[in-house]
Amino acid sequence: MVAKAVSEQPPLAVVLLSGGLDSMVCAALALEQGFRVLALTIDYNQRHRVEIDAARGIAQSLGVERHIVLPLDLRQFGGSALTADIAVPKGGLGEDIPVTYVPARNLVFLSLALAWAEAAGSGDLFIGVNALDYSGYPDCRPEFIGGFENLARVATARGDRGGTVRVHAPLQHLKKSEIAQEAARLGLDPAASWSCYDPQPDGRACGVCDSCRLRRAGFDAAGIEDGTQYGDDG
Repeated sequence: MVAKAVSEQPPLAVVLLSGGLDSMVCAALALEQGFRVLALTIDYNQRHRVEIDAARGIAQSLGVERHIVLPLDLRQFGGSALTADIAVPKGGLGEDIPVTYVPARNLVFLSLALAWAEAAGSGDLFIGVNALDYSGYPDCRPEFIGGFENLARVATARGDRGGTVRVHAPLQHLKKSEIAQEAARLGLDPAASWSCYDPQPDGRACGVCDSCRLRRAGFDAAGIEDGTQYGDDG
C-alpha cells in the first residue's frame, strides 16, 4: 500500500494590521500571495483608537489565522500628537517631519512582529508602509525597511542558523491612488478601514488631518468611492 504524501501547509507571515487602508490592502496581498496570515495590531493608546476596532473587523473579514491586539502604552513616552496632548495639525502637508510622527513606531512594531514570527516559525513580515504619498515619516523609507531586514538576520536565532528573514513592503512605491485601486481589485471595502488621526465626537473622520488629506486625494485621483464619512461633508 502506497502511503499518501503529506501536503505542506502554506507558509506563515506576520502582518502588521493597524486598521488603516494601507495595512488592510497589505494583509489582503499577503493572503493573495499564498501566505497564512497572523495579524498583529498594536494598541499603543493612540488618539485614534477607533482604528483598533477597524483592525478587528478587517481581520475577521479576511479570515486570518490569528489576530492579536497587543497592548503597548506609548503615551507613557509621549512625543507625538497621537500619544500626547498635542493638537493634530490640520493645515496640510509640510516638508518637515510632522508632530503626528510617533518616535521609532515602525521600528518597535516590526520588532514585535519579528518576535512573533520567529516564535511561530516564520521568516516573513508584512508592513504597509509607503514612501510616495505619505507624511514624511523616516520609518516609511526603503532604507529603513532594508536596514531592519539586515538587522533581523543578525538579531534572531533563525538568522543565526542561516534562515532568511524578509520584510515585505508591497505598497512601498505605490501612490495612494494606486493603493485605492488595489483595494478595489482585491474586493475590499474601503469604509472598513480607518485613516483619520483626529476622530470627531460624532464618529466621523475630521477630513483635514494629513492622513485624511492623503486618503481623500488618493481616492479622488483613482475615481473610486471611499465610503468614509468626513466631518466637513456637511
